[in-house]
Amino acid sequence: MPPPTVAHAPLILRAHFYPVKDGRACRAGVSHVHGAPIGGTITAMESPTFVRFQLGAQLRKAREQADVTAEEAAAAIEVTASTLRRIEAGRVGVKGPALNALLDRYGVTDAELRDTLLSMARTGKQRGWWAKYGDLPSSYRQYIGLESAAEEVQTFETLVVPGLLQTPAYARAMMAEDAFEPSPEAVDRRVTVRTHRQELISSGKLRLVAVLDEAVLRRQIGGAAVMADQLTALLDAGSRWNVTIQVIPFREGAYASMLSSFHILNFADGPSVVYIEGLTGDLYAEGEDVRRCTVVFNSLRAAALSPTDSAAMIEEIRGARLTE
Repeated sequence: MPPPTVAHAPLILRAHFYPVKDGRACRAGVSHVHGAPIGGTITAMESPTFVRFQLGAQLRKAREQADVTAEEAAAAIEVTASTLRRIEAGRVGVKGPALNALLDRYGVTDAELRDTLLSMARTGKQRGWWAKYGDLPSSYRQYIGLESAAEEVQTFETLVVPGLLQTPAYARAMMAEDAFEPSPEAVDRRVTVRTHRQELISSGKLRLVAVLDEAVLRRQIGGAAVMADQLTALLDAGSRWNVTIQVIPFREGAYASMLSSFHILNFADGPSVVYIEGLTGDLYAEGEDVRRCTVVFNSLRAAALSPTDSAAMIEEIRGARLTE
């Protein structure tokens, strides 16, 4: 059998490996899924999270091509199958000796390829700025790492303002309602992280295209004054060259994927990734699922108001909040 190749290939990586009906992350209708510092220049292949994510994907592909089970691969490096799956999902890194053992088990003999994967493993062990916030969920830290390496994010939200556009007061009001009742200190740290993420927008390093349901604008989070300030922030963000905001009005009725928010992260140095957040587990998808979600996102943009008309609606709703 020839040694396996591990070129970028379509696959689905789940943070907690929950099933996705029909194997589809996005559908043209109801979704079945319930579920370097920012201040400097950073490319996808310099982001430890992005590199770890891609390394894990390639290791999983190599294992499957070699017809090796997760249990057999885990035994080769003396870890549990659960730990191996975390490596393949990009949740944790892998050290050189363990990586070499896996490549030996998978029959990967190409010296140049092995050197490349070992280099990726070294980069994946580095720490991003978000690592110091150790109390953040690991799935959220992974998303921040991928986001920091993206050149564009396309996001669809049905209920809340996207994190990259939230004001501190709006974010704080949302986090205060967390069912797990985080401490005031934990809320402060999360708000700080969210504000830090927004430097990607203010610095112009990231393009953001956001499609919002009208409910996002009308749901009063934090009170009338907080919402008025949040709507003002949306108007300010929409005036930036690298931010596009479109609103789907209530009068549009039913539309594609109206029950599921999702995010498409596009990279200059690698394949795009779809991220869907869920209560019991987050999902990352590549390949065909990215194409499917892109079709859905384009459908959402076609159903939405233009950026100019969307700004007019935001301004109208903001005016009503100011009089309350």
